[in-house]
Amino acid sequence: MSVSAKSSAPASPEPTASSAPTPSVASGYRVARDPVGYTLDVPQGWTRRQQQGEKAPVVYYDSPSDGRQLQIFALSEATPSESLDLAENDPGYGYAKQPGYQAGDRTSGDTWAELSYRYEDKDKGTRQVIDHRFQAADGTLYAIRSSGPGSLPAALVRGPLTTAVDSFCPDGTQCS
Repeated sequence: MSVSAKSSAPASPEPTASSAPTPSVASGYRVARDPVGYTLDVPQGWTRRQQQGEKAPVVYYDSPSDGRQLQIFALSEATPSESLDLAENDPGYGYAKQPGYQAGDRTSGDTWAELSYRYEDKDKGTRQVIDHRFQAADGTLYAIRSSGPGSLPAALVRGPLTTAVDSFCPDGTQCS
């Protein structure tokens, strides 16, 4: 997760409608006010769908053209690292059990953990995934997973994830 620096521009003595702050949205993205309870920026043209997971709703934003996807859900574990360890290694459903599983980079900080990996999907072929788990501004833990075909440049899978994480804000929370 990145932290953006605040501008040191002088404050206007009388705020007007035209000087009110507006969220900055990256080119090619749109603000999605998700009914599950958060706002984030997703690529323009990607479609939303939702299904009920074991413990929480799982929201997907799917690319209509190239097989990329964002997957977002709340976590129930105590820390992002604990959640990621369980997701990778649980004997019942861990990623490590997927055909052709290859772990990539694993990084973490005080309030986040991330794992990249590849696997063979029986219907879609080689898939690359970046699983980012983090503590949101309201203290709730979430996962955002970005995936795409193994043949795509890694930056095309990383880009939507970075934008989604940087813009993620739970409803009722002041985010910068």
